[in-house]
Amino acid sequence: MNETTMWSLIHTERARLCDTLASFSPEQWEHFTLCKGWNVHSVAGHVLAGAEQTTGGFLTRLAASGFRFNVMTQNDVVRNAKLSPGELVTRLRATVTTTNHPPAPISAMLGEVVAHAEDICRPLGVNSGVADEALIATLQAFVNTGFPLGSKKRVAGLTISPNDLAWSHGSGPKVEGPGKALVLAMVGRTAVLEDLSGDGVAELTRRLG
Repeated sequence: MNETTMWSLIHTERARLCDTLASFSPEQWEHFTLCKGWNVHSVAGHVLAGAEQTTGGFLTRLAASGFRFNVMTQNDVVRNAKLSPGELVTRLRATVTTTNHPPAPISAMLGEVVAHAEDICRPLGVNSGVADEALIATLQAFVNTGFPLGSKKRVAGLTISPNDLAWSHGSGPKVEGPGKALVLAMVGRTAVLEDLSGDGVAELTRRLG
């Protein structure tokens, strides 16, 4: 997939997430997500931090965090938690045409918004509306991603087979289920294991701890 197509998917999914967030009540903004310890407001702030990130900004903040990625990420969330929901949505909407990114593959920017849209929407029983093409591109990116997600290691030696998308990857024991659930499983969300089937689920469960 070329960069133009990838950015188009990223921008579409960011805009979709903005529309979803803008529809939420104050209570929904405080609701828990699949990101442990983070509510909707926190995850939205995290997505915004990534969308506004530049290579220079990333390196500067990483150094300021003692080169500890998790500390930098948490600092970004704390900083953006000071923004109101309206401010978060407005600033995120401003990124639906931009192409800045940290020193990482562009596909990571798509995975960020796709996975976190599900982290937000699933506990609320809301359909994220993520497009099939974006899900497939995210799955393809995640099977090759090491740090910081660790998704490549989680699915090594397994066949990942969404039952609602024209895509599959790998060989070995099969893990089958909805594409959205597989995306979340690949980034360590144990809540979706109940949606998966196949002789590879036991091993994936073990890897997710």
